[in-house]
Amino acid sequence: MSQKLSTEKVAFQLILHSGNARSLLMEAMRFARDNEFELAETKVSEAKYELNEAHRSQTSLIQNEALGTSVEFSILLVHAQDHLMTTITVKELTEEIIYLHKKIENS
Repeated sequence: MSQKLSTEKVAFQLILHSGNARSLLMEAMRFARDNEFELAETKVSEAKYELNEAHRSQTSLIQNEALGTSVEFSILLVHAQDHLMTTITVKELTEEIIYLHKKIENS
């Protein structure tokens, strides 16, 4: 039972930190659209911090499983992993969008 609670806790941490990161990345794109690149870069940095926190949670599960403690399959955990992977994609696209906005502004 305690393993299940631990898995649920990690899942909610993944959702929390990934959601925070995604919101920050959306803000970054809006700042870039308005040519406020310093603010956009600040938001991306804040999002990277949140993603690192999410990765720490994810890593704890991976380490436990590597040590022989099985992780119970859970739709909640799948949902949390989906949030994380989607946010990582949003981060990559946000960085590219900021770059393109800068390039347009400087041309």
